[in-house]
Amino acid sequence: MACRFPMADNTTEFGELLLSGTDTVGPVPPGRWDPADFVDPDPSAPAKMMTDRAGYLRGRLDEFDPLFFGISPREAAEMDPQQRLFLEVAWEALGNAGMANDALAGSRTGVFAGVIWHDYAELAAPALHGVVPHSAAGRALNMVANRLSYVLGLREPSVAVDTACSASLYALHLACQNLWPGESTAALAGGVNLLISPGTSAALSKFGGLSPDGRCKSFDARADGYGRGEGCGVVVLKRLSRALADGDDIWCLVPGSAANNDGLSNGLTAPNPLAQEAVLRDAYQRAGVRPGEVRFIETHGTGTALGDPIEAAALSAVLSEGRPADAPLILGAVKTNIGHLEGAAGIAGFIKTALALRHRRIPRNPHFERPNPHIDFEGLGLRVPRDAEP
Repeated sequence: MACRFPMADNTTEFGELLLSGTDTVGPVPPGRWDPADFVDPDPSAPAKMMTDRAGYLRGRLDEFDPLFFGISPREAAEMDPQQRLFLEVAWEALGNAGMANDALAGSRTGVFAGVIWHDYAELAAPALHGVVPHSAAGRALNMVANRLSYVLGLREPSVAVDTACSASLYALHLACQNLWPGESTAALAGGVNLLISPGTSAALSKFGGLSPDGRCKSFDARADGYGRGEGCGVVVLKRLSRALADGDDIWCLVPGSAANNDGLSNGLTAPNPLAQEAVLRDAYQRAGVRPGEVRFIETHGTGTALGDPIEAAALSAVLSEGRPADAPLILGAVKTNIGHLEGAAGIAGFIKTALALRHRRIPRNPHFERPNPHIDFEGLGLRVPRDAEP
């Protein structure tokens, strides 16, 4: 696996960041947009965002070596930076997996990429006089997955997934569904999210989802919305028998997965507790795991007044079955470190969990000071880690 997250350019740095409980939220980097033009703490202010503080990547988004990937500089200039970043991180993931990139052409390797925002296309759209032959492919979200398959010569499904904030986890789910029956022998799954345009943050401010300080205070009494984040994570997946035969370094196992939809609820974007319970039960049944044996859950944990209590109640309803009274379920939330990565949020939590398993340490959640009074932690058998623990 490989990643590029705020203040972490690889999995080693990401693991250190998690165990130290680092908060990566900061001001918008130079070269994106001028905060003076777009920030206003009044959420009703036209064409403004409440805050530009978020979890941003190091470096500049236009730093890319196209010739390394056989891409011309002229074509690279038209490429959404999300395409470039996913290409780089997936390449690193394959290298970390010991899979020679130049030997994968024609292989049965699938690509499943979560990506949801099209900021780059929106910025470029007004300049119609600048449209060139590479513009269409450069702006299309499907090319986040397809370009990687093209560069490597991969023949199996190449799918860009947009299911909103579940996109990268659903990409992982689809990859597993592709691997278990043997349609592919390997798969890359992940997601990418970049904060390129102020327009998306402004829209989310008007929607009422963003925290004024840009931080996710998950399960805390101060929860007032989520803070945004950017980055990319990619994992390389195989069936266990194949990984063992290949002598691979195995980070973790995925014994089962499940997905569903909220259906009709109190609102289009409101979570449905019954649907959350249902998908949990499906996942554990398919995995052959008794919910009461699970010690740690990496949650969605956005830090919203509505979402956190509903998620906590749904988790308790399913995972309290057969759970010893002295072993409360531990709730993790990587969003408290790096913000909500939206199209890459799920894969960030997945990689965090794999690192926790490797290091045998559960990271703490920053910004957890006073438990949310709408969550009966003791009664529900839940606990939030204040310090890293075994």
